[in-house]
Amino acid sequence: MSNVLIISGHPNLKQSIANQAIIDELAQLLPQAHIRKLDELHQHYEFDVATEQQALENADIIVWQVPFYWYAMPALMKKWLDDTFVHGFAHGSGAKLAGKKLLVSITTGAPDTAYQKDGFFQHTMEDYLAGFKTTATLCQLSYCGAMWLNGVSYVGRDEQAILEQQAQARRYAKELANKITTL
Repeated sequence: MSNVLIISGHPNLKQSIANQAIIDELAQLLPQAHIRKLDELHQHYEFDVATEQQALENADIIVWQVPFYWYAMPALMKKWLDDTFVHGFAHGSGAKLAGKKLLVSITTGAPDTAYQKDGFFQHTMEDYLAGFKTTATLCQLSYCGAMWLNGVSYVGRDEQAILEQQAQARRYAKELANKITTL
């Protein structure tokens, strides 16, 4: 299997239900994958850029696992992207990420029905992916699409809801792992 790098962009993974379950399940299903948890790697939103860039260079497949915050990646993930995906490294004449594969994985709080043209947000999940696709294009990454798990909200969670969301996240992680192994 190719060298797989999974970037967890959740700002507080220990308090997450779905993203934590997904990352834990991926660690079990893909033990050879390198998982980087951004919430553990920063000091006051500062990253060891050289280490992050080396991890990216070592990867053949890059997976971004992020919760959907205000219809985009969380600020922590965006800061990591701003710091590591600089000109001369990720794009431009020295594009060291060119040809690597990028798969985006997203969790949302709102249910799938909200992400329909006739739904509450009046946009599909595909509509929100333009920034991810454009980043891949700029960096000459091979964009392998996106997957998402909708409806894993923090609202109204009782113990039963938490157990159901964890089970749902583990099932989703199996689908994600299958996708990763086919890239």
